[in-house]
Amino acid sequence: MKNFKSIALALVVVLSTLSVTAQTKKVDAANSSINWVGKKVTGQHNGTVNLKSGTIVFKGKKLTGGTFVVDMTSLTATDLQGEWQGKLNGHLKADDFFGTEKFPTATLVFKKIATKGANLYAVTADLTIKGITKPVTFDLATTANTATTKFNVDRTKYDIKYNSKSFFESIGDKAIYDDFELEVALKF
Repeated sequence: MKNFKSIALALVVVLSTLSVTAQTKKVDAANSSINWVGKKVTGQHNGTVNLKSGTIVFKGKKLTGGTFVVDMTSLTATDLQGEWQGKLNGHLKADDFFGTEKFPTATLVFKKIATKGANLYAVTADLTIKGITKPVTFDLATTANTATTKFNVDRTKYDIKYNSKSFFESIGDKAIYDDFELEVALKF
């Protein structure tokens, strides 16, 4: 019996040293990108917004978490120049869109992660824009030092209703679609 206890204790010690600890990787905000596309009846606009900070968590090679802060004051259209770019940027930062003076950052926090395949995950995260938090779901592909995703966000869930046909039925060709698209490329 004493031999059994010694073997069991040795096994517990060996197994505890084999357990994989979580590794938090800091995202390289300067070399990561967030591109956006917003569409309207008569066309679309596209641009960028900067990542302020972020971490992504792995346990071994498996994704287990992530937290990100976006600098909403960096929001800019890239399909326009000069006066028209300035007008659109100003409008996007105003209260009827993202209200960046009052809400200078947006956050994304991973809540649930399911493996879909090798280095591919289905992520459910809490997205906070203008102080309003709602869940979003997207697929995230990872490598040893990158992660990429592309997904849509319904702006009306974050009290961004300007020229939304969902709220202003007679708006006609001035309507802006509720969803905007984000394409994210992270380096860490």
